[in-house]
Amino acid sequence: MLHKTIEFLHLFFVINWFAGLLYLPRIFVNCAMLEDKDVATHERLCMMGKRLYLFMTPAAVLAIVFGVLLWIGIWWGVQPAWLHAKVTLVAGLVVYHVYCGFLLRDFIAHRNRRSLAWYKVFSGVPVLVLIGVLLLVVVKPWIK
Repeated sequence: MLHKTIEFLHLFFVINWFAGLLYLPRIFVNCAMLEDKDVATHERLCMMGKRLYLFMTPAAVLAIVFGVLLWIGIWWGVQPAWLHAKVTLVAGLVVYHVYCGFLLRDFIAHRNRRSLAWYKVFSGVPVLVLIGVLLLVVVKPWIK
């Protein structure tokens, strides 16, 4: 029963984290489209981004904590290759998450240095990582 509770909490916080990882970069796209034409909208988008970042950061931490608890409870001593690949992708998401914080800080300070096209590509990164993680978890390749 404890295992299922931890698994539920892990998935719950992963979903919350990904909601932020998918939406925050879209806020960046909208901010980049403004090009300092509409200050009020820019401020509103930055406020939304800041609130979202404050929401998604604890979700990220808790998703990782419960993921580690699952790993300790199930895989301790056994380290399948798919799990290494998943942890690598999650580490990349952590870097992406932190980088989003830096981008948000720059938008708030009106110091955006990236193009609209860059943000559109950047916003697709979490989708690709999500596909990779789901494939690894469901298919569990490299297990004989």
